[in-house]
Amino acid sequence: MYQTSNDLPLQTRDAMIRLLNARLADAIDLALQIKQAHWNVKGPNFIALHELFDKFHNEVEDHYDTIAERVTALGGIAYGTAQTVAEKSTLPGYPTDIADGLAHVKALAASFSTFGTALRAAIDTADGVGDADTTDLFTSMSRAIDKSLWFLEAHLQSDK
Repeated sequence: MYQTSNDLPLQTRDAMIRLLNARLADAIDLALQIKQAHWNVKGPNFIALHELFDKFHNEVEDHYDTIAERVTALGGIAYGTAQTVAEKSTLPGYPTDIADGLAHVKALAASFSTFGTALRAAIDTADGVGDADTTDLFTSMSRAIDKSLWFLEAHLQSDK
């Protein structure tokens, strides 16, 4: 770790850096999955989904930038290479052989759900070690990811 005047204990910073880097891999993977859908979506809802996916990508890109900056603020190194993401992401693999809009929506919904679950666990972990700032960062992201998941799932639901 790099020297910092951040007053969190070294052990706390180390644990948070590892946690943040784990979620960084997931967030970068999610952004890439969204772009895969954005580029390859087809069907009657093409333009709506194409634009929605682009909006989601931009939001997730902001999330992973925030995560990486928190890592470095704590004195750590943010690991965001393709190799690290491929090795460390906990998201389900994204199918590259789909084109149908609803198939992309389903695949993205699964990844958003997995990421949301990981963020909620990260909230508890950060809170448990007393890092209020990292807790707040994950809480904010969790709200945004849940909202995006709601938007995706609304495409899959019908009137009852």
